[in-house]
Amino acid sequence: MAVIKTPCLGICSTTSFGDVVCRGCKRYAFEVIDWNGYNADAKLAVLSRIERLNTQILENKLRIFSEASLKAGLDRFQIPYDESLSPYCWLQNLLKKGHGRMEKLEDYGVYALGNYAFMPLPELCEIIENDLLLLSEAHHARYFAPRKRGHKSSS
Repeated sequence: MAVIKTPCLGICSTTSFGDVVCRGCKRYAFEVIDWNGYNADAKLAVLSRIERLNTQILENKLRIFSEASLKAGLDRFQIPYDESLSPYCWLQNLLKKGHGRMEKLEDYGVYALGNYAFMPLPELCEIIENDLLLLSEAHHARYFAPRKRGHKSSS
């Protein structure tokens, strides 16, 4: 079986700042800490969640028209990406680690949709980052945060 790559981008805020959700890879703090002890199925489950959340946010704001140009940009900036995941995960890595060196999204095989097309890239990246963190934190709160005793679920 192939080794499953870590989604780490080298921007770990869980160990540096104690964040519940890593600002880099979007894993939860306990996933960052326990990653090396996870079996393949557990790692794939984490990657699948990150992929779904990234894709959900990015597809509504950006369109990839050239995977080859996106890969070339990632390679040029030496930004890691996992080819087994959606290109929108690769794009998130590029935006997270390379947006300060980018001028036009189109040079990387990407264009912005709707009102996002008229936004400066740093502002667009900030919106995407905030949306991803908000969605990841909501997911964590829903599925992993400890439930208060005595609180009954409505289901």
